[in-house]
Amino acid sequence: MSRSFGTVRAVDDVSLEIQDGEFFTLLGPSGCGKTTLLRTIAGFADLSAGQIRFGQKRIDTLPPHRRNTGMVFQNYAIFPNLTVGGNVAYGLKARSVPEVQIKERVARVLRLVHLDTYGDRWPHQLSGGQLQRVAIARCLVIEPEVLLLDEPLSNLDAKLRVEMRAEIRELQQQLKITAIYVTHDQEEALAMSDRIAVMRAGKLEQVARPQDIYRAPATPFVAEFMGTTNLLRGTVAGRAGEALRIRVGQQEFCAAGKAGEGESVSFSLRPETIRLLGPGETPPTGWGAFEARLGSVEFLGAITRIELQIGNDTMLRVASLDVLPDELKARGRIAAAYDPRRITVFRG
Repeated sequence: MSRSFGTVRAVDDVSLEIQDGEFFTLLGPSGCGKTTLLRTIAGFADLSAGQIRFGQKRIDTLPPHRRNTGMVFQNYAIFPNLTVGGNVAYGLKARSVPEVQIKERVARVLRLVHLDTYGDRWPHQLSGGQLQRVAIARCLVIEPEVLLLDEPLSNLDAKLRVEMRAEIRELQQQLKITAIYVTHDQEEALAMSDRIAVMRAGKLEQVARPQDIYRAPATPFVAEFMGTTNLLRGTVAGRAGEALRIRVGQQEFCAAGKAGEGESVSFSLRPETIRLLGPGETPPTGWGAFEARLGSVEFLGAITRIELQIGNDTMLRVASLDVLPDELKARGRIAAAYDPRRITVFRG
């Protein structure tokens, strides 16, 4: 499917298949097309090309109210003139559901989101997290085939975001409902999703499980967008057994991958996969090692962030557990090791 605004292709020839009961996340920076893609599924934006189907049923030709989707918006979109119960019941009344069924279904869904005693309260009496639960309940009560969530946690503080993402995931698994979730927050996507689609400029960069997106990024963009990484460029100097030897300045790295001698490549090495070696300590079997000058050190309690200079202008970021800055500074030069299997090589 595609969706254009004038000459801008906000969604550019995207093909996806989302499984029944899956929690699927659209992830990417602002302006990459993820919200536009979600809105086309909901029916709030028309397709320029392509089709959308729920099972065998084509739904992109139907108006939004006939698609049987529920959408949770970033700003909650709660009616201030209706009580909590009135907000949740709104969609059922619009569908002319009998009053007895409305009461039963509203009571049931309010229990699901832990707001069973809040039915008579007004929106201004609720916290941000409670308002978000009302928005979710209003969607769930109509029993949608697909639940759509557009950055629903972005207006909450950091602690409440963590609590709410766990609640949303637990609720989705409990109901076995298909959910499509939009966010620009990588940690949120990794914590909640069965699969993630990383988007860039209207296109899909990679679709995979969270662990595969993080540990085996398909492109340099995905490697840099998903957390922190060292993205280095070098030249293949040959092979060492099964591994490539990649020269970066005066330093050589071994990496699992395929490329020809003399070929220019880039590679991703995550900070947490680099292990600092103590004086006289040898690296594990099969690991590569190097020495570097100590750069900046940032102590963050459990984690210490370190920069190691391996050339005139090449810095490696390292994240180590339970390391004290004073111990590092006393050494001067630092020995470190890495597992070549944890390096992802990109050709071209």
